[in-house]
Amino acid sequence: MKTYFSIFICALLAMSAPHAAAQESDVAAVDETVGETSPQPVAEMTDDAMWDAANTCYVNGDYRAAIEGYEAILDCGEHSAKLYYNLANAYFKEGETGRAILFYRRALRLAPGSEDARYNLDVAAEMTKDRIEPVPEFFVAAWMRTVRNLLSPTVWAALSLAALAAMLSLALLYLLASSIGRRKTGFYGMLAALVVVIVATSFAAAGRRETVDRSEAVVMSSSVPVKSSPDKSATDLFVLHEGTVLRITDRLDEWCEVVIADGKKGWVRTRHIEAI
Repeated sequence: MKTYFSIFICALLAMSAPHAAAQESDVAAVDETVGETSPQPVAEMTDDAMWDAANTCYVNGDYRAAIEGYEAILDCGEHSAKLYYNLANAYFKEGETGRAILFYRRALRLAPGSEDARYNLDVAAEMTKDRIEPVPEFFVAAWMRTVRNLLSPTVWAALSLAALAAMLSLALLYLLASSIGRRKTGFYGMLAALVVVIVATSFAAAGRRETVDRSEAVVMSSSVPVKSSPDKSATDLFVLHEGTVLRITDRLDEWCEVVIADGKKGWVRTRHIEAI
């Protein structure tokens, strides 16, 4: 419900980084003095005012109003890892596990190195009903993904450019240096910088693809039958529950063909899932 809601604020001071959803301080404490402001429509508030108002609602335990405030900011076209993270925390507090997982994952796409978001996602995932054993992944691929997730795609791209500049400088050193020692330094340094350029560029590209990827989705309904074909009268293969993450492999009208972590696949109605 995107509607008017009244808030009482006089001074909203600093906001520190949120903690895990399993703890009591998901949004940083806000120091405030007693005061009253006149009701203001969400649509007429500035982004900063809406952000402060939503955070105040969260701190005061009014999680539904906080959700409305964060969603209103999203409706204005503002997106950030912190916004997704706070919204996920509010949904978690409201017991809406599916939406909490959805927004934790959206936060991690923008800030893959966020330990708080990843911890909270693990906590929320433990509350889902489905226990799906994923298909084993080659350890090198898993290790590379872990390394890639240490930084955002933007940071990897910046690192790639910096390494490229260093490589060109070292190439000049190799070509222009008069001593053998400096030429060796330039040559081997150029090779090292080239490796960094290749790795950082590939990580940036992979992170960018993952950020815009719309094939992953989360189950939003309490339970969803997975059908053998895109037909409501088709055979039920298995049932998925709220919060389960799946991958969309095909679409047909109001149906999506999906694959879960253990490799099982089937068809579900689009209205029961939401893309990450």
